[in-house]
Amino acid sequence: MEKFREKKTITLEMAQEMVNAAVKKGKEIGVKVNIAIVDDGGHLVSFGRMDGAPLLSIEIATNKAFTAIAFGLPTHDWHPLIAEEPALREGIVHTPRLVIFGGGFPIKVGDQIIGGIGVSGGSAEQDMACAQAGLAVFAE
Repeated sequence: MEKFREKKTITLEMAQEMVNAAVKKGKEIGVKVNIAIVDDGGHLVSFGRMDGAPLLSIEIATNKAFTAIAFGLPTHDWHPLIAEEPALREGIVHTPRLVIFGGGFPIKVGDQIIGGIGVSGGSAEQDMACAQAGLAVFAE
């Protein structure tokens, strides 16, 4: 029986680079967003708020990142999973911090989740594009 396992985690430096890449994408596509990077426990590592980004989206971005690490799924994958399951669809949406629309992605090394990115402030598609720009920096 193993007593422990080694665990990777995202660094502050990498998280900040991901935030910067998401901000750059937001500027390119003309949307003002909030970007949250969390570790595998859902704790905030880095956060960025573009000038003029919606205040309510601060919490939504953080919750998107949390949702992504909590289940290991991008947030946009949730709605299709629950759409045809009435009990699940009507019940799970009351779960605190769960977000079921696009903009949150797990950050993985192999199969291990080491963090999450959440972006909020634009449409789901715009948030996803900004988050994916952040993920692209991590993948380099």
